[in-house]
Amino acid sequence: MHSLTSCFVLGYHGCDRRVAERLVLREAQFRKSENSYDWLGHGIYFWLENPRRACEWARRRAKPGKFEPAVVGAVIDLRNCLDLTTTAGIDFVKAGYAFLTELYKLQERELPENSKSHDGDHDRLIRRLDCAVINMTCDILEKSGIHVDTVKGMFTEGGEAFPGACIYEHTHTQICVRNLDCIKGVFFPPRESLGNDAGECNNTRY
Repeated sequence: MHSLTSCFVLGYHGCDRRVAERLVLREAQFRKSENSYDWLGHGIYFWLENPRRACEWARRRAKPGKFEPAVVGAVIDLRNCLDLTTTAGIDFVKAGYAFLTELYKLQERELPENSKSHDGDHDRLIRRLDCAVINMTCDILEKSGIHVDTVKGMFTEGGEAFPGACIYEHTHTQICVRNLDCIKGVFFPPRESLGNDAGECNNTRY
């Protein structure tokens, strides 16, 4: 854990166009994701400094008449961050895993597992174990008096960026915001920041 009270970052969130407009106009608040397979536990998800990836994510969920892809940006104060890009952060989740393992043994339950969404996946996209461990870690920290405001993680995902590479096409950093007060402002990113698919992400008017 570390406190970055002076550290503000830009995160990008893919969502439906109508939701995006309400968020920017402050007519609505972000809703927390509480799926059992969320990569960084429960909270509000942002792609760190990666509006194009947010646009791609939203486009994949497009449904005519139901979900029109859009992207909003947010100014985020990390505050007390469980940072899984640091050795200290990894040590915390190791301890959380050990505690969760003992708890499940006492309850005679099987630990959740990370798994692929289908056979063709390169990555284990369904991350029930990671989600449970991070949620448990945050609970333990909070019971000890340390409130976790955000969780940060970097992920290598996708195929090789080029033949023989150790750089992967969809490598990214995510921020999971657990405390709404960390979101200091919401805006529509400029069209050019969204790449060639900007029009499909409903930013042509902004």
